[in-house]
Parts: sequence; C-alpha cells; structure tokens
Amino acid sequence: MSSERILHAIEQGGLVLPDGPVALFGAPADAPLDGLDPTQITVIQPDAVAFEAWKTRGIAVQTAPDGDYAAAIVTLPRARDLAEARIAQAAAHAPLLVIDGAKTDGIESIMKAVKQRASLDGQVSKAHGKCLWLKPGDALSEWARPAMTKNAHGDWVAPGVFSADAPDPASIALAAALPETFKGNMADLGAGWGWLSREVLRHEGVKSLHLVETDHAALDCARQNVTDPRAAFHWADATSWTPPAKLDVVVMNPPFHVGRKADPALGRAFIASAAGMLAPHGHLWMVANRHLPYETALGENFKEVSEVGGDNRFKLLHASRPSRPRR
Repeated sequence: MSSERILHAIEQGGLVLPDGPVALFGAPADAPLDGLDPTQITVIQPDAVAFEAWKTRGIAVQTAPDGDYAAAIVTLPRARDLAEARIAQAAAHAPLLVIDGAKTDGIESIMKAVKQRASLDGQVSKAHGKCLWLKPGDALSEWARPAMTKNAHGDWVAPGVFSADAPDPASIALAAALPETFKGNMADLGAGWGWLSREVLRHEGVKSLHLVETDHAALDCARQNVTDPRAAFHWADATSWTPPAKLDVVVMNPPFHVGRKADPALGRAFIASAAGMLAPHGHLWMVANRHLPYETALGENFKEVSEVGGDNRFKLLHASRPSRPRR
C-alpha cells in the first residue's frame, strides 16, 4: 500500500473515506497510515510475518474479514488470481472499495478489467502506480474464488500460492536426492502447500515433521494435502520459529523474493535459522536457484557443506554439523 497515493487521493483526488471501520487488505507490514485513523483500521493479513508486525504496531489485524466495513482498501498483490480474489472479497464486505497498486504489480490491467464491470468514482496516479475507488456493489463478484481448489494433479491449492499448478521442479529434485536412510525428527521450512513435506514423509524413518509456513492460505492447503499423523503445522516465520526440541534434519526450498525483488538475504536467514534448530549431528538438505550465493552462509553455519546435484537451473546442497548454536 502506498500511503503517498492514498493521501494524494484524499487530499487532491476527491476520495472521501466514510466514518467507520476501514479494512486494509494485504497491506505490507511497514505501510505508513498517512491520512487514515489508526483506531478505525483493521488489517486483513494472512502472512505471519506481516501479521505480527501489525500487532506490534498496535493495529487490529486478522487473517480474514469478519463482518462489514465502511470502506476497504486493497493493496494489489503480485499474483493476478490472488488480486482478483482479494478485490472480490473486499467488495463483498464494504460499500466503498479502494484499489491501490504499482504498475509493476499490474494495476493498469486490473483497472481496465474493473472499468469493464463498474464505473469508477475516481482515480489518481502517483509514485509509479495508481489508486482507484468505486462503489462496486456485486459487479466484481465473478472474481470471487474458493479458499482452495484442486489442481490438475489433485492437490489442494489456493490463489497466489507458489507453484500452484504443479510441484516445483526444484522441490521434485530435492525429494529425489534425499537418502533412503533418512530418519529422525525434522522440519520443512517454507513448506508451502505441502508437496515436499509429503515426499519427506514417504520415508519410514521419519519420526515427526514440522511444516513451517508463513502464508496462512498455503498452510491450510498443506493440512489437506499432508494427512500423515507425524506432521505438525505451524503458521510462523521460518527465520524465527523454534522447534520443541532440537531436530535431526531440516529440508527446505526457501523463497528468495520479497515482493518482486530477489533477496538472497532471505535464504541466508533460512540457513541460519536451520542451523539453530539442528542438533550437533544434524543435517540440512536444501535446493536453491543456481545463481544464488548461499555457499558462504552455509560455510558460516555448518562444518561440512557439499553440492550433491542439480542442473543449470538449480543446485542441491547438503550441510551437516551446525558450527554453533543460533538460539
């Protein structure tokens, strides 16, 4: 959410927010609230990291809307299916809908699609994006989507989740590389909708597997896709989550984007977190895009590091014996 665009719309564009509660759908954790009354705001945020950040800021926050609001402000997400679903959900809960987004997140095409279905009350352009507002009624109801649906492979997925159409090829390669002697208490960091976790649980030696995922919708899908009683589910930030006891193995296909920007620091944080979760004899198995420089972070956190496979797209990495405790 660009407070600069929202404030410009209020001060110069003619946007008038009515008295009463305002829902912010998908607002990022660091979004300023210029032009808004914090006491009237409820943030709808399914990401565990952003959810906790809003709580820390003292702003009411929920994973899903509860009741009606005087207005709803939607921060446009990157994924088109999630954008449409979020807009339809917001429109169903508020008579005034505000959509704010950057050009790089598709605001131009969304605005064109909205205008084909309803009349805008106003719009402004600012800071490489647009803010538009309207009284949608039920004009955008066709964009509503179920919380989850089955993909062509029979797996439950939700709008906007990573690799929703099929298992990620990198995860497939990692699963194939895991040794037959795989055993112990484990975690899958950034478990997504559960495909890799389900493959891990095919190993009889696995005693328990903690699925740690920050996306509430993806974790709900994982609960449907992974029905093994050895699985436990945690809606949490993988870089700060602490297991109930030290683990034998961590597996992960860590995310490397924050929004549209590649951020290798995120993968490095996953590596450091994994090292802190593992017992002295513990092992980390991970997959990463070929160009991402994770070997240094692995060497700083583990005594033994090796590349065990991959191709020109990604690399399979194994690390063992965490070098020092991280928690």
